[in-house]
Amino acid sequence: MYSIERKTEIIKMLEHDGKIDVNTLAAHFHTSKETIRRDLKNLETQGVLKRTHGGAVSNRMENGAVIQEYPLAIRKIQNHREKQALCQRAVSYINNGDIIFVDNSSTTMYLAQFLPAALSVTFLTNSVKFLTEASQYDCSKKTLICLGGMFNPKNLSTYANDSLINVKDYYPDKCFISCAGISQEHKLTDTSLYELNTKKHMIAASKEVFLLADHTKFDNDGQFFLSDFNNIQHIITDSETDLSKYPYLQMDHLDLVSVCD
Repeated sequence: MYSIERKTEIIKMLEHDGKIDVNTLAAHFHTSKETIRRDLKNLETQGVLKRTHGGAVSNRMENGAVIQEYPLAIRKIQNHREKQALCQRAVSYINNGDIIFVDNSSTTMYLAQFLPAALSVTFLTNSVKFLTEASQYDCSKKTLICLGGMFNPKNLSTYANDSLINVKDYYPDKCFISCAGISQEHKLTDTSLYELNTKKHMIAASKEVFLLADHTKFDNDGQFFLSDFNNIQHIITDSETDLSKYPYLQMDHLDLVSVCD
């Protein structure tokens, strides 16, 4: 098992139990205790957990719920295969000449790797990570516009008044976003207060809004309201999401798409 997959599973176990121990993890992953200790040390550096004698405890949860947003470096590896599959499908909706807003989520950052080189589009984003990902591919026909503002090193994003001033100059054709949670009671919610207003404005200003959400986002809630379902035209999720369980999403205007990773 690769390190990225092992760490993803460790985070899931930590979220489920609140604590983990080295011996159990080593037996579960059929690896050495030294390897597990390195993984835990790395995750502690990222702010996911606090190491204890013989194991670790979560420092980001309360009463079984994540109360702080994980850093982008951690969110990037969580369900990364599903996120890549969602982005691969999302790219099929992009047309030449589109002006597109991409949020700072760990899901939409994968869009760049699936963009055809011949596609001529303009991207607006407050995600520094999306820009650096896009720079690894042929961008000769892409226009990349970074929204200004304060730099958030944890999320690799920009926010605050300068960013909001910038976004008000644009009316994108399409908006690709993700969120922390989707529920009938609270609709779409997020955990990052810093970029919330930028995302809300882009949802309101865009002609079409695409929500990319893997199965872990359903029946979960973040701390802050983002949008109701009337503002979203497309939800792209993975095959582990049983859409029949969410009748409140069965709306005439809402296109529900399930993809395999």
